[in-house]
Amino acid sequence: MLKKLFITGGAGFVGSAILNRLARQRDMQIFAHFRQYNKHLPASITPIVSSSFAALPDPMFLQGVQVVIHSAARVHVMEDDARDPMSEFRKVNVQDTLSLARQAAQHGVSRFVFISSIKVNGERTPQGRAFTPEDDPAQEDPYGISKMEAERGLQQLARCTGMEVVIIRPPLVYGPGVKGNFASLIKLVEKGLPLPLGAIPNRRSLVGVDNLVDLIITCIDHPAAANQVFLVSDGEDLSTPELLRRLAAATGRRSLLISVPPGLLELVAILIGKRAMVQRLLSSLQVDISKTQSRLGWEPPFSVDEGLRRCFIPENVS
Repeated sequence: MLKKLFITGGAGFVGSAILNRLARQRDMQIFAHFRQYNKHLPASITPIVSSSFAALPDPMFLQGVQVVIHSAARVHVMEDDARDPMSEFRKVNVQDTLSLARQAAQHGVSRFVFISSIKVNGERTPQGRAFTPEDDPAQEDPYGISKMEAERGLQQLARCTGMEVVIIRPPLVYGPGVKGNFASLIKLVEKGLPLPLGAIPNRRSLVGVDNLVDLIITCIDHPAAANQVFLVSDGEDLSTPELLRRLAAATGRRSLLISVPPGLLELVAILIGKRAMVQRLLSSLQVDISKTQSRLGWEPPFSVDEGLRRCFIPENVS
């Protein structure tokens, strides 16, 4: 039977990767939200164009939709110029998300897959300790707070309406077209510059966008996913020096790493106003995906090295 899905964030990093994957599946009818019309979409994808994913031009199209995959969000930014960042994050990530979910429930959508963030768990983990889905939330910034509030609102809505909610909390997502700090690391590696990051003993979980999309697709109709929270990663945690070496290897280069004490790096970062950015390179953040693996029978289909190689493959055009 033809399955009807609605995807938000169709032009975003994760949303476009979802669409690229789903466009190849003939048993699905795909509707996707865009802020402006995209003439390059495959014929199998119907665009829903509006200024906001919560202000649909005709919500009646949700009638018959079985699953909503909600990947759109106001994302975390290092230097937010909004006058009141918390209000802006709550408007998009909480209020608009819950508005969309209520419309979905009213039109009989059976499952709502919400792409949240590991920032709900927190920003860092101590040595030898990984986050689990059962941990108490410990978010520290407006983005993490807004994602936590959205999760709680969705779970309450699920209890009241019977619509199933699946929550996925990824750590840093990388892949072709990635932006932000990971893109900056790629540029540094490509330039072959010596980097003072060779002595960092941390461990961090990452997830390639193709692995994340594979889990999202699994959660579309897996019966054991209903009303659950899942963490996701590539299944192999790396230190910052290991990540840089393997990024360099993916480009056929050698990494040039200098061993500078982490304490000195942090001191310099404070002096130049880059403490938050450098702390992400120094600290650990590990996630435990054993629940995801055991409950869903899911394993990351791509290794870290394959995921890193894919960062240098030209992006698919949606």
